[in-house]
Amino acid sequence: MGQLDGKVAFITGAARGQGRSHAVLFAEEGADIIGLDICEQVATVASPMATLEDLDETVALVKKTGRRMIGVQGDVRKRADIGRALDQGLAEFGRLDIVLANAGIFAGGLKPYPRSEQAWQDSIDVILTGTWNTLQLTSPILVEQGGGGAIVITSSSVTGRWITTNYDGGIDGYNAAKCALAGLMTGYAGRLAEHDIRVNTFHPTGVSTPMVSNDFFVKWGEENPEYMASWLNALPVAAMQPIDASRVLLFLVSDAGRYITGQQIIVDAGQTTIPPLGAGTLLKHPH
Repeated sequence: MGQLDGKVAFITGAARGQGRSHAVLFAEEGADIIGLDICEQVATVASPMATLEDLDETVALVKKTGRRMIGVQGDVRKRADIGRALDQGLAEFGRLDIVLANAGIFAGGLKPYPRSEQAWQDSIDVILTGTWNTLQLTSPILVEQGGGGAIVITSSSVTGRWITTNYDGGIDGYNAAKCALAGLMTGYAGRLAEHDIRVNTFHPTGVSTPMVSNDFFVKWGEENPEYMASWLNALPVAAMQPIDASRVLLFLVSDAGRYITGQQIIVDAGQTTIPPLGAGTLLKHPH
């Protein structure tokens, strides 16, 4: 018996990284998956984004668990794409129980930031408007079904720790959008609570995914040491693994988390609760 037997989960940004990890773990726990991913490059994102081959691999990994998955190429900035994925999923699985608004980008650039304004807009459009689009289209389905549900929005520990700016629209847009997601969550949690639909945001420290584990991000970090210092953790770990994030989300959407709603769930290895210099010292301390 899995914790999610008979459930159906809709996951945006499902082709790789956290999205893939969520899809596989949820399938192992008995859920069928509707996955959406843009599977093409956003112009202001310097590092390689997910591909159709990545999405196909996620589908194959889910099928190895014995569950089913529909993988749809689509852009969360376009409601028609989200609607198409949901239509296919409902036709195949007949219901929707869980929504993971996980899609996001990192559009930070290297100096002199020639695409700064567009990087700001892309960040806001994908991270914030894309999540709003997802909530707008999935909430009515959950309400109409009448069986409750769970929604988790992927935000960031940036909402609870000291941050800085390098004046680049990409990083400013990322910070602004991730902070705004908490306010968006609060509104939907309040509205949907009477329908037994729970809504929370997930705020991780850095997670080791292809979005940040790449050559470009290494160069970006070298150019922005002040910003990178804000990512130091208190616990002696540089970053979470995707499965660590997935286990938290599994708890939130399962019966174990049935009374948790309207909350900012911070899983940050101590990142947001100590001064940055202390973080650096603790990170290097032998254990």
